[in-house]
Amino acid sequence: QVQLVESGGGLVQPGGSLRLSCAASGFTFSRSAMSWYRQAPGKERELVASISHVTSNTNYADSVKGRFSISRDNVKNTVYLQMNNLKPEDTAVYYCSARSYVIGTAWGQGIQVTVSS
Repeated sequence: QVQLVESGGGLVQPGGSLRLSCAASGFTFSRSAMSWYRQAPGKERELVASISHVTSNTNYADSVKGRFSISRDNVKNTVYLQMNNLKPEDTAVYYCSARSYVIGTAWGQGIQVTVSS
């Protein structure tokens, strides 16, 4: 079955960096668009970054442009989110998402990222 497993979250000080990973299985990763979303307490889930499956075109929320970078490895079936210069407002549960005509939309279980001194 489709599985998305996030890792790399945790507690970091403001200005620090984290790298999230999402290991995918159970579907054709190379033919799926991949995204990272986040949801802070009391707020709606929002798109952070996405990467297409054909051209690896990327798209970012305005709030993370210049600080976050999404990438994918179609051999390892993994998508990454490099987060630099983290701010307290980046604190949220981060979710990996896959989308294709075959599977529809799939979600990981989420991973906590906390930015605090």
